[in-house]
Amino acid sequence: MSNETADKPEHKDFIREIIDADLASGKHAGTVTRFPPEPNGYLHIGHAKAICLSFGIAQEYGGRCNLRFDDTNPSKEEQEYVDSIQEDIRWLGFDWGDDLFFASDYFDTLYGYAVHLIKEGKAFVDDQTFAEMKATRGTLQEPGINSPFRDRSVEENLELFEKMKAGEFEDGAKVLRAKIDMAHVNMNMRDPVLYRILRAHHHRTGDKWCIYPMYDFTHGQSDALEHVTHSLCTLEFENHRPLYDWFIENLPVPATPRQIEFARLNVTYTVMSKRKLLQLVEENYVSGWNDPRMPTISGMRRRGYPAEALRNFCKTIGITKFNSKHDVALLENAVRDVMNRESERRMAVLDPIKVTITNYDEAQVEMFECINNPEDESAGTREVPFCRELYIDSDDFMEDAPKKFFRLSFGREVRLRGAYWLKCNEILKNDAGEVIELLCTYDPETRGGANPTDGRKVKATIHWVSARHAFEPAEVRLYDRLFSHDNPDTKKRNFLDHINEESFTVLTNAKLEPSLAEWKPGDSVQFERVGYFCADDMDFEEGKPVFNRTVGLRDSWAKVKSR
Repeated sequence: MSNETADKPEHKDFIREIIDADLASGKHAGTVTRFPPEPNGYLHIGHAKAICLSFGIAQEYGGRCNLRFDDTNPSKEEQEYVDSIQEDIRWLGFDWGDDLFFASDYFDTLYGYAVHLIKEGKAFVDDQTFAEMKATRGTLQEPGINSPFRDRSVEENLELFEKMKAGEFEDGAKVLRAKIDMAHVNMNMRDPVLYRILRAHHHRTGDKWCIYPMYDFTHGQSDALEHVTHSLCTLEFENHRPLYDWFIENLPVPATPRQIEFARLNVTYTVMSKRKLLQLVEENYVSGWNDPRMPTISGMRRRGYPAEALRNFCKTIGITKFNSKHDVALLENAVRDVMNRESERRMAVLDPIKVTITNYDEAQVEMFECINNPEDESAGTREVPFCRELYIDSDDFMEDAPKKFFRLSFGREVRLRGAYWLKCNEILKNDAGEVIELLCTYDPETRGGANPTDGRKVKATIHWVSARHAFEPAEVRLYDRLFSHDNPDTKKRNFLDHINEESFTVLTNAKLEPSLAEWKPGDSVQFERVGYFCADDMDFEEGKPVFNRTVGLRDSWAKVKSR
């Protein structure tokens, strides 16, 4: 991680207030945080909040943030996920430097801690199945029932645990449990499982181990071994904190981390469960973890979301202790804010109608100077070719236009962006009655969009592309929200029933300004009057980029919702 400290926020959240107090009191001389993902899937927008918090605090306070992979369940973990997580964190703008760790780094130490608990009479080997343990765990109103194997001697437990490690028992035949209190009001304290037998090849340790520690046994001790000062978790781990504290109090660990919980990120029109995201991938509702409709960081990156926009969004929603759901429109607005400032403008006609300017010389070609980005003078200008045949978007023409339709229609004029005024004189149709071409005239006195000297006025400006110079064939992919319901994931509804059938549309007849042929994978652009787009970095071919719609110029869903 960079040694440079970030600017501290003017209004501090409760976590930063705690850190300030700990530093002021001398409890800690510095700050060490960590981000501990399980490598069993790709990171999503919820993880982005946790990343910005833990890494951001480390930057602000001149400390460090460890990246530690919780790789305690090899049956679901893959190196692919390890690699993708590191890529996502770096893309967001953070770096862990040399502080990369794995829970598997501590397997020998954790095994020793388990032996310590057995010797202290605080852990035992249980022969019950998981189903039997669940049946005797009790309820919130009733205490659990002690295992019939709870009173085994220390010697017997040590021998059995060693045999578990040596692979002398089948998977599921035995577990190691802490001996705490089966009547405890906190269900997590009712003799939790510490180790289970699991024969699965581990992506780092191979086949060395056939027993693996549970997450609850690994989490706190890993923090202690890394001398983490402030262990930041989401609220679902609040009830687990007494168990983590019990382990720390009963083990010879080198440090005492403080766990602090905050509200996780929930967003409308989205599901955040890794299990459900995996289901979307495996059942082919999406093309993969990095499908641009997915709430994964890799999906958002491929769609063209700027990393700065995600960081700004996480900063805007803040850190609280109360679960809530944030409108995805806030995220989309954060994306627009960054892209409006940084993206160059180009003209693109997605659903073209041909226009022939009958009074324009067929051999003539003019070049018009257009501004690349009105928000950034340093972006300069470009030259755009203009000729007799053009393309305009079908949405910008209406044959029988109502009074409030100000774009092109029969007998009316409209301004072509940066070029001339255009008037429609004749409409050509095919046998099916569909408009295929417009015959128009232009006013040469209006070059550059200037108003004519006779006082005529128009109320609309439309974009266009020279038919002779258009970059084609071009593929444009229109991505939208994956779900049609703002809360698709509840106990009363199946999230798959709310897949938005219009979340992905492919256009293959788009006509693009010729300079777009030079766009490279990941390059963003604003298609004027259409939206923000990004050259896809997966399906890229030299000279044949695919453009993904990142977000529209405005929130079209707000209009639908208000009807």
